[in-house]
Amino acid sequence: MNKTTGWIIAIVIVVILIIAGVAVYFGTQPSSQPKPVQKEQLVIGVTDKVSDIDPANAYDFYTWEVLNNIMNGLVTYKPGTTDIEPAIAASWDVNSNASVWTFHLRHDVKYPNGTVLKAQDVVWSIERVMRINGDPAWLVTSFVKKVTAPDDFTVVFTLKHPTAYFLALLTDPPYFPVSRAYDPNHIQSDQTAGGAGPYYITKWVRDQELDLQANPYYYGPQPKIKKIIIKFYKDATTMRLALENGEINIAWRTLRPTDIKSLKEEGKYNVVEIPSSYIRYICMNTVKGPTKDVRVRQALAYAVDRQQIAERVFQGTVEPLYTLIPIGMWSHKDVFKEKYGASPNLNAAKQLLQEAGYSTTNKLKIDLWYTPSHYGDTEADLAQLLKQQWEATGMIEVNIKSAEWQTYLQYARTGSMEVYMFGWYPDYLDPDDYTTPFLSSVDNANGWAGTGYNSSQMNQILSEAQQLTNKTQREKLYIQAQELLAQDVPYIPIIQGKLYVVAQKDIGGIIIGPDMIFHYNYLYFK
Repeated sequence: MNKTTGWIIAIVIVVILIIAGVAVYFGTQPSSQPKPVQKEQLVIGVTDKVSDIDPANAYDFYTWEVLNNIMNGLVTYKPGTTDIEPAIAASWDVNSNASVWTFHLRHDVKYPNGTVLKAQDVVWSIERVMRINGDPAWLVTSFVKKVTAPDDFTVVFTLKHPTAYFLALLTDPPYFPVSRAYDPNHIQSDQTAGGAGPYYITKWVRDQELDLQANPYYYGPQPKIKKIIIKFYKDATTMRLALENGEINIAWRTLRPTDIKSLKEEGKYNVVEIPSSYIRYICMNTVKGPTKDVRVRQALAYAVDRQQIAERVFQGTVEPLYTLIPIGMWSHKDVFKEKYGASPNLNAAKQLLQEAGYSTTNKLKIDLWYTPSHYGDTEADLAQLLKQQWEATGMIEVNIKSAEWQTYLQYARTGSMEVYMFGWYPDYLDPDDYTTPFLSSVDNANGWAGTGYNSSQMNQILSEAQQLTNKTQREKLYIQAQELLAQDVPYIPIIQGKLYVVAQKDIGGIIIGPDMIFHYNYLYFK
């Protein structure tokens, strides 16, 4: 090797080392590229609908879920439990008989525009609900005598009567403070100002899309996913296709039971099963039409086959239910099974129909209503099966009708339907929530349902149960209420369901507790 060749080799080696060093340097540095867009946002598909983005009138489960993500109350359920913990209120005091509750607010609660939420906002919002007197107003007006703000961060509730479970009531949206952008005197179904929750609304196209952005001033932990997009699908088939095509990350309310079963078997998704206090029931108009006659209502109760409904319509994903208070909740009693039997009794149904003046040649004619999207694609099948069960008496002729959710709600409010189906998710976890809203006409508590049921005996039982603090005494009264329910039959309970969330495998934080609310701020990408 001569001297020149040696220099050339040395230079080549140095260049190689420099290039290798640069490569190693850049290979070990964090990428300066922004995170993928799909990791900054998550898309949830639903077949449900939003009614009113206004806690003064919203009284349906899915809208309450949206409200819970854009607003907070004074207290909330600890995620996944029935334990109540502070939210906007940092602490509270209660007098000895649970009739005066004083709440001390956090000082760092802000609306998405940075405005501090004060006690006067809480008072303004609750008085607005009481003044407008919409569907859920009874949750406030039945309990609250007055609400005051002695200073900027103290709220005092004086109740009409002692209420041991008042904290549970405060977890409901009618008690949530809202933005002053809401009309103080009128319902605003499409008002997007919201409250001081973890998210705020950036886009709202009814029945198509709802976009939520993380509230930069949220007092709690910042949501791990900054943007949540809700896409509304017309049915379970298109929502499942969207999940399989990757258009949505989560398929939520409601896939069909057959979809749940096959998606479980595929193993490509996380199928999260949530035990539920969700119930389904049939409502009957007690003030007009043929169902005004209690013998007709009792005859219909005799002819219902719950087991067949659970197996044929819901593929065994639900349980037969024989009262309004769900299985597993204290004071539950199978009053319809005791009075009408576990299986249909067509002879007893026929006898009652004969007593009411009907026969095979003069059939009872009823309209059975359902809504096609709110409860999922199985609703038409459920209506068809009920028709078959009732017409099996040979003395009933059923005409099936349907209406979209908003129209359906309006028909119910005005008592325009004879026989129709609804479902119920808990407002608060107490037997009172499965009795008073259905059966008490005090302060129009059951006005939303449209059955017109009004019983002074029932009102007295439920009012007394609300005011007691002794659980054993309350339980006796709720059992009396259920027995009277089975006698009067303004409703026929049919099934208790479960909820299912189907998510892509890389998504965590799906926490849905007994209150059945899906809080999006816990979601994250693994």
